[in-house]
Amino acid sequence: MATVLDSADAIQAATGQTLGTSAWVQIAQERINTFADATDDHQWIHVDPERAKEGPFGAPIAHGYLTLSLVSRFLPEIIEVRGMRMGVNYGCNKVRFPNVVKAGARIRGHGEMLEAELTKDGGVQAVIRVTVEIEGEDRPACVADTISRYYF
Repeated sequence: MATVLDSADAIQAATGQTLGTSAWVQIAQERINTFADATDDHQWIHVDPERAKEGPFGAPIAHGYLTLSLVSRFLPEIIEVRGMRMGVNYGCNKVRFPNVVKAGARIRGHGEMLEAELTKDGGVQAVIRVTVEIEGEDRPACVADTISRYYF
């Protein structure tokens, strides 16, 4: 369930808090193949299931950037900002991929508000750490310190 925030003050007050966890998303081979087509990254560890079975992970794996791209899907399920006129993705401070996502695995995002401050242009900038968990695994697939700007 998402944390609901409705003002710049509420976003700033959430610093240090756990925000919520998204629903699980299955990473099917078809999604991996589609991402490979979109990025022209057709390395065999992603798109050749037979060869990947014999590779270092025992199965095809999702691209790290596919996992990262799903953070934008997870964020609205982690934090709901009401009353804003606009929200923008401003980037990431730090991204790491401590574990692989095998084809067929389920992942979800878990959020924590690291910091929030007012911007010179009248918004509030929030740094939210999104940890992408893999069902049944101890180590996460991705940890990204995302930066979002919200304008009220």
